[in-house]
Amino acid sequence: MSKGREAAAGGGAAAVLLRYLREQNRPYSAQDAFGNLQREHGLGKAAVVKALEQLAQQGSVREKVYGKQKIYFADQEQLPAASDAELRGLDGEIAARSAQLQALQQSCRHMEAELKDLNSSMTTHEITREIEALRKDCASYTEKLERIKSATNHVTPEEKEKVCREQQLYCREWRRRKRMVAAVLRATELLDAILEGYPKSKKQFFEEVGIETDEDHGAVMPTTT
Repeated sequence: MSKGREAAAGGGAAAVLLRYLREQNRPYSAQDAFGNLQREHGLGKAAVVKALEQLAQQGSVREKVYGKQKIYFADQEQLPAASDAELRGLDGEIAARSAQLQALQQSCRHMEAELKDLNSSMTTHEITREIEALRKDCASYTEKLERIKSATNHVTPEEKEKVCREQQLYCREWRRRKRMVAAVLRATELLDAILEGYPKSKKQFFEEVGIETDEDHGAVMPTTT
């Protein structure tokens, strides 16, 4: 390509970029501008970078450097000032867009909640499988209930009352014997403590205080079979 054609191409790219930045009135990097304009205008990346740098040098656009990246945007002082009517129109549009945004956000929250409920719910296949398992359980319990109803070894009310009375009797006897065992243990501990300081034998001590034992009367506990 000749230098004249390169200059013309460069001038065309600069005009396209300047118009685009003023119409959009927002910052763009060279990569963003290239990605947005290459399909419609057939601009190469090198041409976009060169045109933006040229516009910045001319003062047609502003350039800001953030780290390794450069951002370009239209010079606000070169843009026509908006009238009061235009400003009111923009304020109205902002309010309408804000209301629309809130409505969309609310709708998104509702859909997210519904999606969460659906994800936590059982699928059709899982519900079908659960119903089948419950039916099997019901059939098993029904069969067990029928066997119980048809059994001939039911406990009569009289038998139940007899068992309850015997249980009460055994519980009372059990508590009485526990008290007796506790008393014997306390008495044994007391005798052992006395005999530690008694100068005579245990048998002589029993005779002096009048304690009679089974051995004194030849009593022997019968053996159980």
